[in-house]
Amino acid sequence: MSVLEPTDNAALNCVNGAWSRSGTSEFVKVFDPATSEVLATIPLAGREEVNAAVAAASAAFPAWRSTPPQERIQYLFKFKQLLERYADEIARLTTRENGKTLAESRAELQRGIENIEVACGIPTLMQGYNLEDIARGIDEILIRQPLGVVTAITPFNFPAMIPLWFLPYAIACGNTFVLKPSERVPLTARRLIELLHEAGLPKGVVNMVVGGKAAVDALLRHPDVRAISFVGSTPVAKYVYAEASAHGKRVQCQGGAKNYVVVMPDADLDMTAQIVSDSAFGCAGQRCLAVSAAITVGQARNKFTERITEIAASLRVGNGLDEHVQMGPVISPVSKERIESLIDNAVESGGKAILDGRRPQLPNGSQGAFLKPTILSDVNSNNLLLTTEVFGPVLVLQPARDLDEAIEILSHSPYGNAASIFTSSGASARKFRYEVPTGNVGINVGVAAPMAYFPFSGWKDSFFGVLHGQGRDGVEFYTDKKVVIERWPREWSRKF
Repeated sequence: MSVLEPTDNAALNCVNGAWSRSGTSEFVKVFDPATSEVLATIPLAGREEVNAAVAAASAAFPAWRSTPPQERIQYLFKFKQLLERYADEIARLTTRENGKTLAESRAELQRGIENIEVACGIPTLMQGYNLEDIARGIDEILIRQPLGVVTAITPFNFPAMIPLWFLPYAIACGNTFVLKPSERVPLTARRLIELLHEAGLPKGVVNMVVGGKAAVDALLRHPDVRAISFVGSTPVAKYVYAEASAHGKRVQCQGGAKNYVVVMPDADLDMTAQIVSDSAFGCAGQRCLAVSAAITVGQARNKFTERITEIAASLRVGNGLDEHVQMGPVISPVSKERIESLIDNAVESGGKAILDGRRPQLPNGSQGAFLKPTILSDVNSNNLLLTTEVFGPVLVLQPARDLDEAIEILSHSPYGNAASIFTSSGASARKFRYEVPTGNVGINVGVAAPMAYFPFSGWKDSFFGVLHGQGRDGVEFYTDKKVVIERWPREWSRKF
């Protein structure tokens, strides 16, 4: 049954391999941001549904934990094949509920698939180590074992990719899993779970609940949940980290961002402007690695400003299902109004709108949550537009005399997700890489997105925890270390 059929709209909780409808009286609508069409009306799960999902995961854990890693990853191989087979269908579903372009939805799914590929190496990645004769006749062994029931709370901006930052590693390591996707975009997540079922994954290994704060709180406080993975805004990340930690859980929380790019005079400014435009306005700016502020150093200012304004003004904005569209809407009318309000405030406070994308006129009488690319300059450094995560297609230009001043400007940000530099100087690039206080660094790269076999890093208010998502960090996060010290005296063996 298609997830978009009206009779199926409410069945978005998966417990022990079966889809069920919540009995709550609190409902939300899932909208197509490009058309305002209602795609689904869903009840929000609460503590009862969370308890059922965790109970199913707990019951499935002993058998799944004892399944050899080589057998566990066979389900992931099948899952990968199914995702590739239905990639276009999933991309269209993501575009319908999120608004991004089809090209962006396809790329998102591919990045998620890459995490599955890495997790399929778990028989190697999960290995421990050992040393004979730590003392005479005594050996020591470190082994990694799964935690138990783990969960991920994921945001609206990457409905396919971000659940796949966590799920493959968790279950490959032998854990069982509860996914709580954003209630704004639950349909892509449902399709992922359906395909896991089609791959033959045993019941209860992966479960899903769709809810709001009540569901989140139930997961954070449930005594049988061992670990929490979260991606979202910094205020919520702080809350999740504090609450889950207080209940004795292992936690990794990816928070918000304010990503800077430094443009040096020796950069290829035409290429740089194109890459920065793609970073700032791709996915309508709704990604945690989007560039939101560009610092132009010295003589780079005029040419870069002119070129990026030309490129941004030429972007085709519209329904992401149209293959010719280059930027879709933001997630909702509420988000659109919030972004426009931030721009209004910046302009009223003295900022200059070099390119103004507020309240655009679009063809065909569109009712979607559309903005066009916006570029501002002369924005006060204390303005909200420069101190908060905008999460929209807005780029602020700031000048600097030299690289030292540029690094000083971006260092004042409370966020530390990513920063990039564009230069042809190896010395400038190395200085930037060495000094910049962010977890992800780009050198002539606009979106410093780590590959699946590297951790998705983040510093300061952009990350709370120790172990990040993806790669070896993912394996470390989802396993406990057990150290075994053993002695087998020779004289004992001679007795038998």
